[in-house]
Amino acid sequence: MTKLSVNINKIATLRNSRGGNNPDLIRVALDCERFGADGITVHPRPDQRHIRYQDVLDLRKVVKTEFNIEGYPSGAFLDLVTEVRPDQCTLVPDPPGALTSSTGWDTLTQQPLLSDVVGRLKKTGIGVSIFLDPKKELVAGARQCGADRIELYTGPYAHAYEQAKTRQQDFKLYRAYKETADEALKAGLGLNAGHDLNLENLKYFKLHIPQLLEVSIGHALICDALYFGLEQTIGMYKRLLADHD
Repeated sequence: MTKLSVNINKIATLRNSRGGNNPDLIRVALDCERFGADGITVHPRPDQRHIRYQDVLDLRKVVKTEFNIEGYPSGAFLDLVTEVRPDQCTLVPDPPGALTSSTGWDTLTQQPLLSDVVGRLKKTGIGVSIFLDPKKELVAGARQCGADRIELYTGPYAHAYEQAKTRQQDFKLYRAYKETADEALKAGLGLNAGHDLNLENLKYFKLHIPQLLEVSIGHALICDALYFGLEQTIGMYKRLLADHD
C-alpha cells in the first residue's frame, strides 16, 4: 500500500500565529502516527514562519514512523538535516522567500549541486528524494545524482484535475506523470508524490500510477481535519491509498 506521510507545517503556522504552544506540534505528530499515518513530513524554511529548526530537533526524539525533512539545500538546512539524520530528505528547489513549492529541479543543469548535496546526505545514511516536474528526461539526472527516489510535483496535476470536465478524463498532463513514473521504475528509483493532492484527486492518481510508494500531504489534509477530525481524515486518505483490484 502507498504510504501516507502527513506534513504538519500548517499546524506550526497556526501555533505561531498566536505564540505559545497551542496547538502542540509534538502532540499532533504523535496523534497522526497513532491514527495511522506512515510518516511525518516537515519543511523548515529560513524565516521559520511555520516549522522552526528547534521543532525538527524535538520531533526527531519522538517520531517513530518515517521522518521526512524537505527543503532547499542551503548550508543551514544541510547542517540541520545531517545533525537530525531523518529517514528521508526531500530536496526542493524553492527560494528562501517562496510561499510554497512551485516547481521541481532541473536535474541536468543543476547536476553538480545536486550530486554534491546527495553525496553529503547519503554519507550519513539519509535516504534522498529529489522533487521533480513530470518530465521523463529529468529522471536520468536524478539517478546520476545518486538519489534514491524522486517526488513528483503534483501541483499541475491537481489543477488540471480540477479543471477537467469529467473526473476520468485522460488529459494530456496526466500522461506526462505516467511516463515519468515509468521512467523512474526503469531507472531503479522509488517514487513519491506531493503537492495539492486531496480527497478528490488522490484516488485517480494512485490507481493509474500503482508504483507510487509514498505521498506527502499537508494543507488539504489539515483543512479536511477541520470538518472531519484528524483521526477520521487520516483514515479517509489511507483508504484512498489502499491497493485496489
